[in-house]
Amino acid sequence: MNVIRAVVTIAAFGCRALAAQDGSSEKLAPYYPTPETIVEKMLQLGALKAGEKLFDLGSGDGRIVIMAAQKFHADAVGVELDKGLAKKSLEQIRRLGLEKTAHILMGDLLKQNYSSADLITVYLLPGSNDKVQPLLDKQLKKGARVVAHDFEFKGWTPEKVETIEDDGEGRSRTLYLYRK
Repeated sequence: MNVIRAVVTIAAFGCRALAAQDGSSEKLAPYYPTPETIVEKMLQLGALKAGEKLFDLGSGDGRIVIMAAQKFHADAVGVELDKGLAKKSLEQIRRLGLEKTAHILMGDLLKQNYSSADLITVYLLPGSNDKVQPLLDKQLKKGARVVAHDFEFKGWTPEKVETIEDDGEGRSRTLYLYRK
């Protein structure tokens, strides 16, 4: 069993190394949908207001983007590398008639411009937060907020930390609010 795990780990590392060599994008987190109750708490913690610009990094099925546009009346943009998830998000946005305020950029979240962001939401792994942090440090305007789900940004001091003891799915969550 341990030999199989080692082979799988080596193969995964090799694929990532090849992806980096050929210039393609690396997936920075697995798709793990955030419960709707946590999505709303993230947007509330980030104090998202109507007309503000939100970016959700690694937007998955678009649930944060959709709620930001629909309930908070924000200009919401998701960045998603997975073509299938991006397509699913776009279809849902069309079904709900949110095309004017909800958008999905299919591509590498490390190759985008976030200088117009009022709020950034992230649910990435710690190593992925480390990769995106220099980009956000460089691009975010003064006063921009970042809400991180479960994993902190090293070297940033959160303005507020909110722990949700039960997310409705039987586990606790921690949200971190940062301000530039």
